[in-house]
Amino acid sequence: MPVFKKILVPVDGSATSNKAVDFALRMAKDDLASVRLLHCIDETSFLDAYEYSSELIKQARQAGQKILQDALAAAQKLGVNADTLLLERAGQRLGHSVADAVGDWGADLVVVGSHGRRGIGRLLLGSGSEQILRDSPVPVLLVRGFD
Repeated sequence: MPVFKKILVPVDGSATSNKAVDFALRMAKDDLASVRLLHCIDETSFLDAYEYSSELIKQARQAGQKILQDALAAAQKLGVNADTLLLERAGQRLGHSVADAVGDWGADLVVVGSHGRRGIGRLLLGSGSEQILRDSPVPVLLVRGFD
């Protein structure tokens, strides 16, 4: 009997994220679990002091769909049952968006890549995986990245 039946995988197209996708897909294949691949867009990140660029939002959506389709193709190649979700949540932190997606779908595990930044790099760049770890209502498996 599989331990996890529904695995949520936030993806951003980075090498670290792709490593987490690969890990989650192998785990899902072994356990016959389903995978939901999630990409989040925060529209407020496209605001500046003077204008809101709908063209930037359009490009972000297209890039997000491409990231999701690439990850979905990897799942299909392995024969893993997977789907995708592109979320647009203006002003919502990544951790909260992922936690909402966990609840909406009924995921029982989140697999996410982590760059493992420390010190000033973590302070300046933030840590999406840390937000997810802190806000997730289910276990989170961090897959260590390349940097």
